[in-house]
Amino acid sequence: MTEALQKIKHYIPTVIAVVILVAAWEIWCRVGHVSPTMISSPSEIVDATIDTWPTLWPATLITAYEGFVGFALAVLCGIIIGIVFYCSRVLNAALFPLLAAAQTMPLITIAPLFIIWFGFEISGKIAIVAVFGLFPIAVQTIRGLEAVPQFYSDVALTCGATPAWTLWHVKLRVAARQIYGGIRISAAYIFATAATAEYLGARKGLGIWLQAAYNSFRTPLIFSATFVIVALTAVLLIIVNVSELLILGPASEDEDPDAEE
Repeated sequence: MTEALQKIKHYIPTVIAVVILVAAWEIWCRVGHVSPTMISSPSEIVDATIDTWPTLWPATLITAYEGFVGFALAVLCGIIIGIVFYCSRVLNAALFPLLAAAQTMPLITIAPLFIIWFGFEISGKIAIVAVFGLFPIAVQTIRGLEAVPQFYSDVALTCGATPAWTLWHVKLRVAARQIYGGIRISAAYIFATAATAEYLGARKGLGIWLQAAYNSFRTPLIFSATFVIVALTAVLLIIVNVSELLILGPASEDEDPDAEE
């Protein structure tokens, strides 16, 4: 109970800051007589979101599906690639620079290729999300495994464990916190990537919804879609944090009780 209260207290300053910013935003738009086509007030955004919800919600479901499925594939492929590159120095030296180079390419240059390969279907957006989401997971998997102290492996091997068992049950467990760091980084831009991919070529989704709002100069709707993407990202990050807590337990359990002695 005490730990839960501490977490709630940790987020109180954030809530207060958001409330103050939203209030200042609303006052500035009303007092300054700012044109709605330039920037919309929070109240205008809320009204526009309610009015267009029958079309916004289906678009949200499509982008959410692309994001969640693509993210799951990114996690799976990222961890597997990280393990393979850690186990094989030859593959690491040969292919890791290519993987890093692929991540530096802007989405606008990659999306047309995926449109040619997959058309305007959802599968193409899922593939884009997975490709752009796996890099930080793979990197943190490699770094996490490399950072595992050697004595963990020595103890396991001395007790009769095989190298494969040691990798899966010892090294990955010790490196799990760092791997989750990569997963968290990837989750932060998953839905932004999905929406951008839709904007560049799709039939449905928040990207197309944003494009329609932009073409009609309906600024409140642009903010509506933006906040929906932020909300989806927040939900995904909560899921990641909860899964880490359920699988690994609280981070305090990893601390060495004898470290300060």
